[in-house]
Amino acid sequence: MDKKQTNSLEKKDFQPGNFGEKVEKFFFPDQPVGLVTIFFTEIWERFSYYGMRALMVLYMTKQMFYSDQDALDIYGAYNALVYATPLIGGVFADRILGQRQSIILGATLMMCGHFVLALPSDLTFFFALGFLIIGNGFFKPNMAPMINYLYDKNDPRREGGFTIFYMGVNIGSLAGTILCGWIGETIGWHYGFSLAGFGMLFGLLLFRRNQYLFDGKGDPPHPEDANERRYFGLSKIHLVWLGAFLSPAIFIFFLKTKGVMDSLLLGILAAAIIYLLINMIVHCNKIERQRLIVATVLIFFSVLFWSFFEQGGGSLTLFADRNIVKDFYGLFEWNASLTTAINAFFIIVLAPVFSKMWRRLAEKKKDPSSAVKFAIAMPLQGFGFYILALSPMFANDEAQVPLLFLVIGYFFITAGELSISPVGLGMVTKLSPAKIVTFMMGVWFLSTAFAHHVAAQIGKLTSAPDTSADTDPFTSLAGYTNVFEMIFWVSLAAGILLFIFARPLKRMEHDEVA
Repeated sequence: MDKKQTNSLEKKDFQPGNFGEKVEKFFFPDQPVGLVTIFFTEIWERFSYYGMRALMVLYMTKQMFYSDQDALDIYGAYNALVYATPLIGGVFADRILGQRQSIILGATLMMCGHFVLALPSDLTFFFALGFLIIGNGFFKPNMAPMINYLYDKNDPRREGGFTIFYMGVNIGSLAGTILCGWIGETIGWHYGFSLAGFGMLFGLLLFRRNQYLFDGKGDPPHPEDANERRYFGLSKIHLVWLGAFLSPAIFIFFLKTKGVMDSLLLGILAAAIIYLLINMIVHCNKIERQRLIVATVLIFFSVLFWSFFEQGGGSLTLFADRNIVKDFYGLFEWNASLTTAINAFFIIVLAPVFSKMWRRLAEKKKDPSSAVKFAIAMPLQGFGFYILALSPMFANDEAQVPLLFLVIGYFFITAGELSISPVGLGMVTKLSPAKIVTFMMGVWFLSTAFAHHVAAQIGKLTSAPDTSADTDPFTSLAGYTNVFEMIFWVSLAAGILLFIFARPLKRMEHDEVA
């Protein structure tokens, strides 16, 4: 055997394929190969996102000295754009990049954003947000389709796989919130932001290394056309990368210009509806059309759910900062950023329970429809906010309430989340025709963009226009709990409405058709 052949053999023998597959089977032996790589990539991406999210509103109100109104406006605009850009990223993935390269581009942009965020400057703060927005646009809509590639249409493991994926989201969320939040508030804001950047770097390296496990799934749809250098020596893929790195300046305008998000989101919504209607009328048969109608109805209700849920990064964090007792029975004192970790903790505890429950019900042919699960989620979340609305009855002389109310409230909010979010991801990929599945994932995240924008407006109802970090605690407590009670009643009404229409929506899903 000559040297060239020996080197070729050694290279083949030492490829990480067998090892990678063994690691995959070790973690989740009942799930297909590839899920572990997606699981850990998502952990690191969520570590970076939620680590930064835990600090953002507090940083703006305490370090940049924004009022609650302005901080929540920027926070809402940022998160709306984070969840609107997946619509754009989904189109580029479907037409040019494919899912895998879109994930790599998005992770690279977000890593840059977190490291720029670590620079102590108002200008770099907004520039970094621009990188994070467009990076998420390429990353987020492509993770669920990569999971979808791992399963057959009616594989009973599907929802279990999505719930495992969602557990990974919250492992990253828990670790990022605790570590970045604690370091940011106690050592320095920008150290916390830097740690989020390293988390994203690890996620990027992991996914690039293990791409081979997907066996070509998620490749560019037309690789020869996408890679042909016809534009001044650049290919379509090169142009997408270049445009993505130049785009943050555009998002700075949206973040800093008040009122522009209303027009932007309405424009994106109109374009999405037109594109969806064209596909439903021209390219879909009757069954595909009815399935898309079900997906659209449930996406509408998800907007309402996430509008309330996303108080977690805004008004609930400020509520914790101003109206929750900081001393934990004399054992230690905690800071407000750590309270967002309560939700992630309950996800980790409850996700295996929900995953097992859905799988057993599916095996017994008693699995509730997507509409019923959405209907369950709404009042569960509402009850969590009702617990918080009752908290003033137990306030001390400084208008501070026990941490236990926040813990119990988050328990029910999390139970509602687990009834809708992993189910929603699976629902969209299941009901969408393959030719527009990534676009529909973009629509799913667009609904979350609207929810974040609405959430900011709801959060602003908790405070007066001139609210600052020095708000009177009695005034703030009344403002927060009044809004929390309103959320309860609206959630309850929405859940009842969905229960009423659950059966006809179930028929339109056509589960009997492969």
